Amino acid sequence: MRWLLMLLVVLNLLLYLHYLNRKVPIAGEVTESHVSSLERNIQLVSEVESLAVRRPKQDVDSACLFLGGFDEEAIALAVEQRLLSLDIDSRVESVDEAAGVDYWVYLPPLISRQASLRQLRELQSRNIDSYVITVGDLTNGISLGIFSRKDSAESVVSRLKGVDYTALIRDLPRVHRRYWVRVADTRQHLLSDSLLGELARDFPALEHQQMPCSGIATSG
Repeated sequence: MRWLLMLLVVLNLLLYLHYLNRKVPIAGEVTESHVSSLERNIQLVSEVESLAVRRPKQDVDSACLFLGGFDEEAIALAVEQRLLSLDIDSRVESVDEAAGVDYWVYLPPLISRQASLRQLRELQSRNIDSYVITVGDLTNGISLGIFSRKDSAESVVSRLKGVDYTALIRDLPRVHRRYWVRVADTRQHLLSDSLLGELARDFPALEHQQMPCSGIATSG
């Protein structure tokens, strides 16, 4: 029985020495294998970034040549047909360009068409040019004219105020439609200087501009 007790004591000592000699990791210590893994990850990321820098930026929008802009669509169509006959792909596109502002003088809509007609007769009895508006958000209002100059519109408003009518002014953007002939970027090399000069002689209003193919927003 004594020898069994001694054996247990020896085994306990051996276990104690075994745990004592084990290396306990220190807080914040990183193992060698973990460092190696991090290095490999960092290398892969840097390689990807390097490839991204070296990758050339692709041209997202080719350039097109536009010939125009004509006030009449027929002239643009004639230019297009001339180019197509020379195997130069092209097409006519229209664009509405801002051309100033007009000023609309009006009286706000009344509750009914009959009320608007009574007001119209009153105005006409005072020799004030006017008519009833029949469409849009100003239906049953009274139009008193559209003017290209703001001071002219304000003069009408002032005149009406003197006879107890409160007129308002609405800005009406004025647009001008022009027509352009767009030449496909793959066929521009066929448009020589001599051909451009010939077109300019035959179509005196012709201009030519190089711009992105999406540079002109065509109207519906």
